[in-house]
Amino acid sequence: MALPETLPGTPSGTRPDARGDARPSGRGRGLAGGGLLVALVSAATFGTSGPFAKSLLETGWTPGSTVFLRIAGAALLLLVPTVRALSGRWHLLRGSWRQVLVYGAMAVALPQLAFFYAVDTLSVGVALLLEYLGLVLVVAYQAVVRRRWPALPTLAGIVLAVSGLTLVLDLPSLLQGGQVEVSGVGVAWGLLAALGLASYFVMSGASHDDALPPLALAGSGLVVAAVGFGVLGLLGVLPMTFRTDDVELAGAVLPWWVPVLELGAVAAATAYVTGIVAARLLGAKVASFVGLSEVLFAVLFAWLLLGQLPGLVQLAGGLLILGGVVVVRLEEPDGPSAGDEPVVAGSGGAPVPVAVEPVEARRGPRAHGADDPGR
Repeated sequence: MALPETLPGTPSGTRPDARGDARPSGRGRGLAGGGLLVALVSAATFGTSGPFAKSLLETGWTPGSTVFLRIAGAALLLLVPTVRALSGRWHLLRGSWRQVLVYGAMAVALPQLAFFYAVDTLSVGVALLLEYLGLVLVVAYQAVVRRRWPALPTLAGIVLAVSGLTLVLDLPSLLQGGQVEVSGVGVAWGLLAALGLASYFVMSGASHDDALPPLALAGSGLVVAAVGFGVLGLLGVLPMTFRTDDVELAGAVLPWWVPVLELGAVAAATAYVTGIVAARLLGAKVASFVGLSEVLFAVLFAWLLLGQLPGLVQLAGGLLILGGVVVVRLEEPDGPSAGDEPVVAGSGGAPVPVAVEPVEARRGPRAHGADDPGR
């Protein structure tokens, strides 16, 4: 008897083999290939935020004001596309209001706010390393909640990726030069940022019959985060200073609204939407590993726009990160595996965009001098 194309609970794009296990179909392989491309687009757009945010910070903007306008601008830009994506299916939004609130708070606001406070007492490199431990939390979530225990390739991928990240941030050199600052409070904030990053990938990968379209989830989640940041700003918890001075970027003098527009349209709206699409095509685990390439794109854009040439150590770290992604990708079937979905609406689930400077002169900035306001 011929096997059906799919079985209940089997991810779209896969079909069962003789043992009943999901294996990729041709359509699944195509979706996974497209998912990798979309994930790289998301990582690249997140990675653009560093140079553009830095140009505002150098004129007197605070990280809080930069993050607020970035998120609020993206929410406004996605407002009409979000309504169109729902196409009158408002019951999806009503049924997923808990998911929207949790996504806006945990996946968008928390990693940015936690990173903002982490760099107040930690070196930027240490804060970023702690935040990107979120990929370990994604694997742990799948092991504990989804009962998908990590295989050897996944563990090897984690070791390669984290090792590569330490080299890209050049933490060994910073340690030798005594430029690494560590505090218990800062570590706690860094781990909260990791929790937010893990939530971003897990919740973005949630896919079921009544799941919100990617545009609707991103748009509504950004509205929640923007409102939250606005309230924190009004209460004085998140200091905000806005300037209208011209900024300098890539040797050119530009009006202040140019980097603000880029941060909202590219580094937030485009980045979050494509990130959700990629997580649903690849699954949370693979998407989180590919998301590490954001650091590599940040180095690239810092070189192109700020003239900050990466060193050999950073390039070697990039190769290790790519190696970790490849190892984990080879273990996974094409497309999200059954353990990645479905996620019940309302369950917990950018990046912080990062600007990685050449490490010779980098020191851990305080909250108001951080080169990156966080994802």
